[in-house]
Amino acid sequence: MNLVKKYASLVKFSHTIFALPFAIIGFFIGLYAPSFSSDTTLQRGTFSPKLFSLVVLCMVFARSAAMAFNRYLDSSFDAKNPRTAIREIPAGIISKQSALRFVVLNCLLFIASSYFINSICFYLSPVALLVVLFYSYTKRFTALCHLVLGIGLSLAPIGAYLAVTGKFDLLPLLFSFTVLFWVSGFDIIYALQDEQFDKENQLYSMPAALGKKKALTVSEYLHLFSAACILFAGIYGHFGWFFWIGVAVFIGMLLYQHSIVKPNDLSKVNIAFMTANGIASVVFAVFVLLDIFLRSK
Repeated sequence: MNLVKKYASLVKFSHTIFALPFAIIGFFIGLYAPSFSSDTTLQRGTFSPKLFSLVVLCMVFARSAAMAFNRYLDSSFDAKNPRTAIREIPAGIISKQSALRFVVLNCLLFIASSYFINSICFYLSPVALLVVLFYSYTKRFTALCHLVLGIGLSLAPIGAYLAVTGKFDLLPLLFSFTVLFWVSGFDIIYALQDEQFDKENQLYSMPAALGKKKALTVSEYLHLFSAACILFAGIYGHFGWFFWIGVAVFIGMLLYQHSIVKPNDLSKVNIAFMTANGIASVVFAVFVLLDIFLRSK
């Protein structure tokens, strides 16, 4: 059990709370696809505990592989940074070799799980892994690394939708774009803590490239785009009042995190990063699911 805790800490398992609710939204939109899509060939699905479990497992395996690979690749930088020196690899709790084996295991489990979903998910699984693993390299050459992270997590709703329907559609893509801009924006806020360290170690990030004030402005615009996508999704999908209550909470949490983080005061970055975004994701998903279930009756 102690070993499980060590690896759960390595991959910050609690951060699954960000993208998993959107994967669940994508799953249930796929289940009731005829209610949301103009594609007349789509049929309403029947809830399958097996399929739902496979989707959740794919999320967990892909994210665990990505996080562990990031920790593996960045271990030398983490050891130099006082904020991250206590992480498992630099602290000697988990060896680099063990972390790499963990990455390989999760990649294989992700591909195997996708095989039991459907052919399109299986064929696209290496592409998904390439995206989420590639992010770990981007801080070495581009300040747009935050967007690459956003792309990785944005695969959750469209991937879950594909698992159910086997087809692409606009509505889950709108949720994917919501996640892309949302995650990119709050990752910039999180990166504010390492502005000076990134500059000193030739690492790229928005705060290092633009400074704290301008980086926060970029984050605000990204969150504005996220809000626009979620509003468009609500209109396009003809959602009801529960959805719009969820939207109000989601956008409210975006505004809240920007109200408590200032260029000259980063004391509440962790509240903005974990608490505000965790509430935004979970509460929004609850209200969206309520809306979907009421529509299905």
